[in-house]
Amino acid sequence: MTLELVLLPAAGLFSLGLYGALSQQSIVMIMMGIELMIGGLITAAAGFWHFLAPTAPAGQVLVVAAVVAMAVEMAMGFAVTTAVYRADRVDMADMAGELRG
Repeated sequence: MTLELVLLPAAGLFSLGLYGALSQQSIVMIMMGIELMIGGLITAAAGFWHFLAPTAPAGQVLVVAAVVAMAVEMAMGFAVTTAVYRADRVDMADMAGELRG
């Protein structure tokens, strides 16, 4: 296996996530696209770590930190989305942009 074979699915995940995040109006679907993009970045980072410095623990720490950030981002995103939906019955990004405090 080569680095290119690892980066190809990573680029595919990132591209699919970018398309999903930019083409959807549902807040949950936008967050799913962002998660795919982060998954692609994690895959690329793990590939670079494996092929460039497999003995250095910094690559593993980077991947674990990215996965933790991904989980926190999803938890916070769903919490905000749930709060906005409960308050104003808004579940689309277009309608959420019109909300005023």
